[in-house]
Amino acid sequence: MAVLDRKLYRDLGRLWAQALAIALVMACGVATLILSVGAYRSLEETRAAFYDRYRFGTVFASAVRAPRHLQSRIENISGVASAELRIVRPVLIDVVGMAEPASGKVVSIPEFREPSVNRLYLRHGRLPEPGRNNEVAVIETFADAHGFRPGDTFEAIMNGRKRDLKIVGTVLSPEYVYAIGPGDMVPDPRRYGVFFMAQKALEGLFDMEGAFNDVSLATVRNAETLAVIDTLDEILNPYGGTGAYDRDDQFSHAFLDSELQQLQAMSSIIPPIFLVIAAFLVNMILSRLIALEREQIGLLKALGYGNLAIGSHYAKLVVTIALVGLVIGSVAGLWLGRGLTRLYADFFSFPFLIFRQSVDLYVLAGAVTVAAALAGAARAIWSTVSLAPAVAMSPPAPTAYRSLFFGSLERLGLFSQLSVMAFRHLIRWPVRSALTTLGTSMSVALLVTSLFAFDSIDFMIDAIFFQADRQDATLTFSEDLGPEAIYAVSALPGVLKAEPFRQTAVKLRNGHRELRMSVIGVPEEADLSRILDLDLSPMPAPAAGLVLSERVADKLHLKPGDFVEVELLERDNRIVELEVGALAQGPVGSPDTGGPAVPGAIAVSGLAQSYVGLTAYMRAEALDRLMRDGRRISGARIQVDEAELPALYGDIKATPAIASIALQGVSRLRFRETVERNITTSTTVYVALAVIITFGVIYNSARIQLSERARELASLRVFGFTKAEVSSVLMTELAVIVLLAQPLGWLLGYGLSWSVIRGFENDLFRIPLVVSPQTFAVSSLVVLAAAIVSALIVRRRIDRLDLIRVLKTRE
Repeated sequence: MAVLDRKLYRDLGRLWAQALAIALVMACGVATLILSVGAYRSLEETRAAFYDRYRFGTVFASAVRAPRHLQSRIENISGVASAELRIVRPVLIDVVGMAEPASGKVVSIPEFREPSVNRLYLRHGRLPEPGRNNEVAVIETFADAHGFRPGDTFEAIMNGRKRDLKIVGTVLSPEYVYAIGPGDMVPDPRRYGVFFMAQKALEGLFDMEGAFNDVSLATVRNAETLAVIDTLDEILNPYGGTGAYDRDDQFSHAFLDSELQQLQAMSSIIPPIFLVIAAFLVNMILSRLIALEREQIGLLKALGYGNLAIGSHYAKLVVTIALVGLVIGSVAGLWLGRGLTRLYADFFSFPFLIFRQSVDLYVLAGAVTVAAALAGAARAIWSTVSLAPAVAMSPPAPTAYRSLFFGSLERLGLFSQLSVMAFRHLIRWPVRSALTTLGTSMSVALLVTSLFAFDSIDFMIDAIFFQADRQDATLTFSEDLGPEAIYAVSALPGVLKAEPFRQTAVKLRNGHRELRMSVIGVPEEADLSRILDLDLSPMPAPAAGLVLSERVADKLHLKPGDFVEVELLERDNRIVELEVGALAQGPVGSPDTGGPAVPGAIAVSGLAQSYVGLTAYMRAEALDRLMRDGRRISGARIQVDEAELPALYGDIKATPAIASIALQGVSRLRFRETVERNITTSTTVYVALAVIITFGVIYNSARIQLSERARELASLRVFGFTKAEVSSVLMTELAVIVLLAQPLGWLLGYGLSWSVIRGFENDLFRIPLVVSPQTFAVSSLVVLAAAIVSALIVRRRIDRLDLIRVLKTRE
């Protein structure tokens, strides 16, 4: 073994604690990189494989009732590989032992063949057989939630009649990887299920002989999807087509895609933090190690060792530490990545899981880690090779200290001489002190970034469930009914208050920008479900025109007062033009405003705040005029006496006109439970990572300062200062650094939280940026606790200084 290599091993043995602290910080960066990128790739590959093997559609559309003879026209559309015409209807489900009614969807499947699009993965049992009109195959999540197995039965209200259905199989579908019920924010498989029946059975149940109301298309590679959508719309428009859309707007796929975007955001934000800190630590420890080994470096050069050999020696030291961190981080990242991928696979109902250990990912992690370490060491190594032997063998020039603040601290008598020594040392090395403070502040920032989610989710729940949608339940009708239906809803047992609403599918356009969404018509004096402005204050529904959520306005580049083109998908794709805004005094051109009369335009009031989905609102009467079919309502929001809930549930199960019920209380609890479980898991990981960063920065800083100032501290002991007094010099320096790091960490944490919010933002969810003082306090307390433990370890070493050996070392 070469001489320098033996020195390398001796250095690692002597510095093992500091080297391990740096390696652990590097391991954090490697683990988060492998965790996020590995989970993203695994989930993406699992999704792609499931979609491909089971022929998930690329274009979807629905209609009121279209004849099946259109199939040949649809299949002959340029770019279409196959088409599946189906019957899809909402249903109410009655499960024995479950008081509240469940919502669901029934989907037809061909009788003598597999579906050509959206095939089913059969987990247990078989698919329904032709001629057996009560057989169904249910989605696995719903079956598992109720303990259903093939042979079990349940009841469902289908086209106004309650029917007994027999489960013959449990299945998974690429179309319902993320099956979520109406009004819910997260899946609740207990209250929402999808089941599949033979086509002939559904044709008879819903009077759809020779007809369909839903179509899914699979397109060839590189097909012009927009052209396919336009042609399909032309075919279905005469039959009540509601507008075709591509896979990006399919509900299940959109939710899954948003999760993948969040994993990508995590991989681009978190790992760089650790790698930057690791580079800083490497620079800090190596530059000070070289300063302590100046004499040895000079001797090596005098004996004939070249700059390359000496520089390579210190580079090997850095690379060895990086490799240790790479190994630890790879193992931890692999374990955490597998766990996260399994969690996602369960959450999204995949029939199988693909988790591959991509070699390129580990190569990438290794290259990034080693590069970060060498980047941190570059300056220190350069200073090594640039030293002339004679200069290196000479002791360094003594540090020049000056009176601190012109001696004002000493004259005031507020600080002891030992404290002034600590302050003077910090100011004498401002860059070093600033970098150490920055490294410590990163721990605080990381904790703020992980803990703020609790504040944001609490704020989001309050805004959604207690300020905007304050109803106890939302009833949705199987079809739009006349205004007298609200009186029937009010007469249901336990209903204290009922508010109608109308909902219709539209496309909003502003130039080349377009969004497919729904417009909701609400009463003028709506109280259970309120429109909130950007300050979360209730605002009235507009007499004419639209109120858009902030997200919709941003995507379409609209502001109050602008006009937006509205295509009514449920009314022969008729196009109208409305002004964006809300009611202020009255319609433009009215006596109140005196402006020119513009059809559909209103005075501008503002935009609405919404954290879920893409929303647009109108006054119910204005929407009725727009639709030109009289007064209609799509459902009702109700306030309920809890004592009457069993009777209410019983009546709803017996009411054919009600297609679904969304329970706000259950949805809120389910949402909080799901989100808090995920946040708690991630927060636990980030707290551990923040503690590692704090220990790595503080411990290394203290150990190196101890190495540099051992003679000075030993001299103080000889002069008669106690162990506690001598230790206070270093402890004061560390305390100042840690305290200064807190406000900086809060600021960096707020900035990182903003980056996370922007990275996670999508059309389905928008998380508000809310960071409470408690979050800042908890983050600081965790870092302070870790810093105290690190300081106490170093304090123990100061107390055990060998005074004779230390004082024999030369200046």
